[in-house]
Amino acid sequence: MDLQGAARPPREIDASGLPMDQAQALVLDELRALTERAEPFAAVLLMPAPPEGRTPAATATATATASGTASASATGEGAASGTSTADRVRTLKSIRPGLTAYCRGLAFVAPSDIPAERAEAIHSGEQLWGCPTTATQDVTAARAWAGARVRP
Repeated sequence: MDLQGAARPPREIDASGLPMDQAQALVLDELRALTERAEPFAAVLLMPAPPEGRTPAATATATATASGTASASATGEGAASGTSTADRVRTLKSIRPGLTAYCRGLAFVAPSDIPAERAEAIHSGEQLWGCPTTATQDVTAARAWAGARVRP
């Protein structure tokens, strides 16, 4: 079967059952693998609910960008997974050129059973990721958005 020239369907990365730090590490690992293929892609990222009382990612992203650093999220250290926030930041910085070159879009999906303001905490913008992003609590909408991003 000849797939040359055919767009791949969006990659779905399900991190919804993991603690946030492990979810972020998984997403970054999967995105690294996708960028290493050196082919256009889009991804649907099924994320866990952010911890209560955390600063929304948009605020943390603006702060991180203003200070010249990147933050994969607004959550703290990832001691449980063995992946620190600093490690995730380094990973994101290392894959951002590949994301800019090959990623056509990242659709972040928050659990549908949490308040919208908490759902917003999973979303980080294009400035952080280097590619278009969207956030929703509707996985069908996320799949449609990502699919439209990879169609010729």
